[in-house]
Amino acid sequence: MKLLVTGGAGFIGSAVVRLAVSRGHEVVNLDALTYAANLENVASVSDSPLYAFEQADIRDRAALDAVFARHKPDAVMHLAAESHVDRSIDGPGAFIETNVNGTYNMLEAARAYWVAAGKPEGFRFHHISTDEVFGSLGEEGQFTETTPYDPRSPYSASKAASDHLVRAWHETYGLPVVLTNCSNNYGPFHFPEKLVPVVILRALSGQSIPVYGDGGNVRDWLYVEDHADALLLVVEKGEIGRSYNIGGKNEAKNIDLVRTICAEMDRLRPDHAPHDQLITFVTDRPGHDRRYAIDPDRIRTELGWRPSVTVEEGLRRTVEWYLSHEDWWRPLLERQGVGERLGKA
Repeated sequence: MKLLVTGGAGFIGSAVVRLAVSRGHEVVNLDALTYAANLENVASVSDSPLYAFEQADIRDRAALDAVFARHKPDAVMHLAAESHVDRSIDGPGAFIETNVNGTYNMLEAARAYWVAAGKPEGFRFHHISTDEVFGSLGEEGQFTETTPYDPRSPYSASKAASDHLVRAWHETYGLPVVLTNCSNNYGPFHFPEKLVPVVILRALSGQSIPVYGDGGNVRDWLYVEDHADALLLVVEKGEIGRSYNIGGKNEAKNIDLVRTICAEMDRLRPDHAPHDQLITFVTDRPGHDRRYAIDPDRIRTELGWRPSVTVEEGLRRTVEWYLSHEDWWRPLLERQGVGERLGKA
């Protein structure tokens, strides 16, 4: 199968690219190389004859048409998106332009290509989204595929809009689509403005570790390589027009996750131990959803997917990876906004 992966130089996209190539798929990585992208994420497969890179912006329809014509993919895996909630609070326009208008361009380019090719039966447009479109849960319950949308941030609103566009292009034009909504990812190559790498790197340097509010916000955590495995399964075997929620069934309060990482740092780099003494509670961000939890029953029952990594093992692997890959993360700390408090509104 030849896959066109948008955002393939990003965190989740690069995990998909690496895994797909390792399984013998041809992969075309389309990425605009914005601030959070890094071609080092796919360096391990960049010399493979199965891999090709196209620097293009999903807001540029002509560029997309050219990529489709040149590579003739069997399926699209659309991961390119602005994804940092705090940045969406400070600058929502970029999220609308990329996540909404960019997805529209991808849908139209894919539809034109699909129609011109005679509407091949095997073609798929796989749209990858987030559980944040569902809003915030109370103490009980989980998000299912039928949970009403209730986005609370510019980021989640833009992703909700893109989900609706994808469904509309399926219903109106018959474009063969599948959708997935995932819980919080973590793992190697995670851009160092997100919670898990922030905690690791600040603990490593002995800096204060900021935790929003009281640290009681709950997230369902999924190791990124398990997510990539699920995404490839859905694009190959998912039912057209259907959506699948992907989660690790690993709910944890932010403060407990941070303390687990601190304990790993105590074990591996005891210089500033105990690292949990570095934890500092800071003013919460506006509209901070209290709890997310995914019910992954559909993908488990219909497609047989299960995560392979527990959150304890995944966090251990992640901490060890960052400690041994300073050459990867050190230059990224110099990029715009990294290390600053964003999203204060």
